[in-house]
Amino acid sequence: MNQTATRWSVEIFLTETDGRSYARARLLTGVQPPLSASGVAVPSEHDALDVPEIGFELATARALRSLADKLLSIGEDDVAGLGD
Repeated sequence: MNQTATRWSVEIFLTETDGRSYARARLLTGVQPPLSASGVAVPSEHDALDVPEIGFELATARALRSLADKLLSIGEDDVAGLGD
């Protein structure tokens, strides 16, 4: 049985400006440039409080979802390219 092991890491950078939370997720695989995606969370006008932690959670989830979509697309393209 053949086995391959590797380690990939995700870095998440967070900022908050004027109530808007921003996240940038970067996948580090050793391939340059790293794959990256971003997410934003904007408070609703109905929110009673501005809680940056919640904004960071939502922005990070959106960045990771976008990163996953990009990675899935790349993988599917790579598989399709094997048949050429």
